[in-house]
Amino acid sequence: MEERWNGYGPPVCAGLGGGLALAAVWVCMNLEQGTPWDRACVAAAVAVLTAASVCLLRLEGVREDSLLVMLLPIGAAMLVRVLCLDHVTLDYEDFLHHWYVYFQENGGFQGIAGSVGDYNMPYLYFMAAISYLSVPDLYLIKLFSILWDVLLAWGCLRLVRSLTRERQGSAAPLIAFGAALLLPTVVLNGAYWAQCDVIYGALAIHAAALALEGQNKTSVALMGIAFSFKLQSIFVLPLWGVLWLAGRVKFRELWMFPLAYLATILPAMVLGKPLGDILGIYVTQLGEYPRLTLNAPSVYQFIPYGVQVDGALAGKLGIAAAGALVLALLALGFWLGDRLNRETIMAIAVVLCVGVPFFLPHMHERYFFLADVFTLCWACANWRRLPAAVLAGGASLASYCVYLRLKYNCVLNLGGMRFVMGLEALAVLAALVFSLWALTGEIRRTKERAV
Repeated sequence: MEERWNGYGPPVCAGLGGGLALAAVWVCMNLEQGTPWDRACVAAAVAVLTAASVCLLRLEGVREDSLLVMLLPIGAAMLVRVLCLDHVTLDYEDFLHHWYVYFQENGGFQGIAGSVGDYNMPYLYFMAAISYLSVPDLYLIKLFSILWDVLLAWGCLRLVRSLTRERQGSAAPLIAFGAALLLPTVVLNGAYWAQCDVIYGALAIHAAALALEGQNKTSVALMGIAFSFKLQSIFVLPLWGVLWLAGRVKFRELWMFPLAYLATILPAMVLGKPLGDILGIYVTQLGEYPRLTLNAPSVYQFIPYGVQVDGALAGKLGIAAAGALVLALLALGFWLGDRLNRETIMAIAVVLCVGVPFFLPHMHERYFFLADVFTLCWACANWRRLPAAVLAGGASLASYCVYLRLKYNCVLNLGGMRFVMGLEALAVLAALVFSLWALTGEIRRTKERAV
């Protein structure tokens, strides 16, 4: 059976993958917006991204037969994305398109100096750049996120390979690459929703892989760039504090974080953007949404719908709980010291990605993106961690559906009280409990090896 697969499997997968890739190009040529030339440009971009996916695998030393097999998930991933390109969401209509028009009307990069949007500078550079192009901005915004989808898959391969490097010939890294491209929340976030959480997600995954490989300066710098794109990168940022307290990262290497962030905002300052406006973006975001949860499967979903609570107090308690979790993990890193191994580091990263947004107030449904991709990598590296990926990813996907369908999935009525997203929150809580249990197991094994 194995010989038959080796003989026929790779060519069949390559043929199917190539067919799906060609179908993706055909769909691009029949999109609803733009001129035939615009649609041809989109098709060419998709072809380039498909080729880039293959080149990245080749760069990582993937064998030719495995490369042929990987053409199938790559082709499928591109096809499903281009089928989403024409979809228009409220976020695009109410925000992203208006930012694009602003840059068109204010001289592209010259508009950086003005006040537009609530995203940080790197994404606004992109919006300014595409304002010079004739291709419909809806497609350009989504293609940018799809580019980062490919980079995310590459990062997942590298992270899983770092976790499984003792297992020579393991298929886990390739499984992670394909699974990341096809993960529903990754597909929906960029190609369907026109959001960009994949950018800081990809950077954080690459940073974690580099940290496990001992490339600390580059790892910390990538986290600085991730932070410059989205504040939500702070969910996993304490991991580098753990590594520092354990002695795996030197204090002087942590300076790469502010230096990388400074490098991303310098162009805006040169273009006339006041430093106070740049630094105030995240402060503004913190007070932008007063609700305790915005369709996020967080602890606040356990408050019955319509019940009046002291929101300020509840928010402070959640912040305190998230802070306590972070402090406990920092203390763990200090206590373990040089006994901190890769498996424990990964478990800590997962606990942070799941636990911090679970406790913090004012979270959106998209803010569990890091939890989705880190638990995916964890499960690919060790199939016994699959429950965390299923629970976190399933809850995150269900939360996306609430926003995208504008309808709750399953409303629970218990004792006269309604819980509109109680099941989703229970799933995340279960993922957190499972992750903490797995972390305690890693700590126990570390102690046993030290004896």
